[in-house]
Amino acid sequence: MWIYLCPFRGMCQVMDRIIKITLSIFIIVLVTFVALVSYNGYVENAYRTSLTSSYSYSCTITTDSPLANVTLFLPVPADTTGNSPVIAQLSAHEVSGVPDTWKTELYETGKSTMVKITTPSIIPPEGTSAKNPFTVTIYTNVSSGNLIDTRNPVENSPMFRPVQDVTATACRNDQAPASGGQCSSYLTSLYANYQASPNAEVSVRSSLTGTNEWTIFEPKENEYRTDIYLLMFGEQKGWTTVRGYVESGIGAYDAPSLHT
Repeated sequence: MWIYLCPFRGMCQVMDRIIKITLSIFIIVLVTFVALVSYNGYVENAYRTSLTSSYSYSCTITTDSPLANVTLFLPVPADTTGNSPVIAQLSAHEVSGVPDTWKTELYETGKSTMVKITTPSIIPPEGTSAKNPFTVTIYTNVSSGNLIDTRNPVENSPMFRPVQDVTATACRNDQAPASGGQCSSYLTSLYANYQASPNAEVSVRSSLTGTNEWTIFEPKENEYRTDIYLLMFGEQKGWTTVRGYVESGIGAYDAPSLHT
């Protein structure tokens, strides 16, 4: 049996030191790598298991005067392919707040999805005025099976379509989204037909918020919001251009990418 003996004591000590340092560095790198992989796995798993996406939709109609023979065609939020998160609820009449005397039907125009609302009349109670109008709000909250694009909703998420003449605008309350999002205005249209006094004031506001929520050490979320609003006076009969507003990129965007 051969036994190797280092001929120089000092050289042996240097080599031992180099081996120990190399081994220590290897162990540190290995531990760091395992810790990083474990951390990334935990973060992705926490994100995947806690992630929820949902839409909140509402439509509010106000009037300070009686309306007769009412027919409205209002845009329903939908993406560029026509998919809408609230079509199923509207079709099944599962939207909350719809009065018993109102009839709702869905229409696909080719450019947009509309909900037709008809009712023989809307009679506000006594005490109704322009400062205290009669209000009807229909609303629903819907879960989404897919992550919502809250950064570019005009191209990839439900909006009140057709969306035309998109223009960057100042954010409401002069507060831009902190994450670098933006605020824009756009034009769409609705149809209104009813009899009313010349001084009647009627407004329509439809709103949609798309939200992603998750928890990694602490709850976080991001979302976009869009709405349309129109104030009308007297009788109406025909299509009207409506101004819309969209605020995108609201919230946190430091979530990990999901690997399928």
